[in-house]
Amino acid sequence: MEAVNDDGVPSVSEVWEERLVLSTLQPLLQTGRRYWLWVTGLSLVVLWGVFAYSVQIRHGLVVTNMRDRISWGLYISAFVFFIGISHAGTLISAILRVSHATWRASVTRIAELVTSISLICGAVFVIIDMGRPERMLNLVTFGRLQSPILWDVMAVTTYLSASIVYLFVPMVPDLALLRDRISDDVGPFRRGFYRIASINWRGDPQQHSALQRALRIMMLLIIPVAIFVHTAVSWIFGMTLRTGWDTSIFGVLFVAGAIFSGIAALVLIMAVLRLIFHWEEYLTSKQFINLGYLLATFGGIMVYVNILEYLTAGFKLDEADEFAFRQLFLEKFSYLFWFYVFGLFAPVLLMMYRKTRTIAGVVVSAALVLAAMFIERYLIVVTGLRVPLMSYEPANYFPSWVEWSILAGMIAAFLLLLSSALKILPMFALAEMVEEQEEAEAPRSSWGVPGATSSEEQGPSESREGNRE
Repeated sequence: MEAVNDDGVPSVSEVWEERLVLSTLQPLLQTGRRYWLWVTGLSLVVLWGVFAYSVQIRHGLVVTNMRDRISWGLYISAFVFFIGISHAGTLISAILRVSHATWRASVTRIAELVTSISLICGAVFVIIDMGRPERMLNLVTFGRLQSPILWDVMAVTTYLSASIVYLFVPMVPDLALLRDRISDDVGPFRRGFYRIASINWRGDPQQHSALQRALRIMMLLIIPVAIFVHTAVSWIFGMTLRTGWDTSIFGVLFVAGAIFSGIAALVLIMAVLRLIFHWEEYLTSKQFINLGYLLATFGGIMVYVNILEYLTAGFKLDEADEFAFRQLFLEKFSYLFWFYVFGLFAPVLLMMYRKTRTIAGVVVSAALVLAAMFIERYLIVVTGLRVPLMSYEPANYFPSWVEWSILAGMIAAFLLLLSSALKILPMFALAEMVEEQEEAEAPRSSWGVPGATSSEEQGPSESREGNRE
């Protein structure tokens, strides 16, 4: 940090840091009428979802359209989807930190928060899918280590615990800043939370050193844990002898798809926060374009993996595979499947041309990707179960109002938790962004041209580029 000038005027970096802090404090201290209307609307949707679940509890799974032949449906599709979105934070954030990406600091906190919330929402769908939710205890008392379902429960539980810790540890210096800065402006709950959660952070060199060591260890541990989680989710399908599921490539498909949908969710949330709070200076076109490149990369990977999956099965094409291909490519589910394929190509095409390589282009591609990836999960679950195992007519399935209501309630709960976090937690990793800014300014000082910088070097303070967008 540059010192104050001899005449007492704050330096450029001090002015930038103060502006960053004030921008971060804005959602914590300013709560308008629109926010309460938004929260009220989400709460009503959540309550409707709770009512629908109470109907399911009273009458059983018969109120859904799942039956003995198609025993999984919208709930398991949503479970896989939310667990996939969770890769937006822990995995992406860890990779960006390990690779020392110079644009990462302003997006990591949002990504890590999305991870924890989406994991909670995804895990709840496993309980919702059970007609007797109290039987979850059977996994503890009668669980078999040979069961992929038990592997999945253990993996998700471990991942959720690690993600919450990974969200909290780098936030400690920022919580200490809130403790010192806004304790007199908030209520007793938040005041007490900031005091306890900051764990007596003083910012001395020993604490900084311990924090950096902890982050390095967690970064190296969280990446394999995140990869294993979605691999374990894929094994629930891949370890069965069902047409469409019985493939060893599902692990790669699920992990790549999770990162793909996670990036898309992160882009959409960033775009909304940027628009509402006018964070153009920190969530600049650089962050969006780089995430757009990641979307395009994983879109290409998803295309490649899908070609491998369908080409391998199609080359042999037994009777069951022919039925599965027909319902996907030509018949009942073809309109959903081809939209999914379009969603895979969308980020590649939009990032290929300069005119569409913009914030708007990245946001549009992210919206298409998120819709396409939910459809993919639905197709995997439903079309795999629909292939006849014996000589009977294939079953049909479409979610009932109870299933749609519970899904809507869970989406609203996700947004409600995120909106509530806006009022408690800082959405920017302040300490990391200040450190990143100082590193970006160091080369300029060595050249002896303070304040002269190219658009590529501006980092988090790319206000002019962000405002143009």
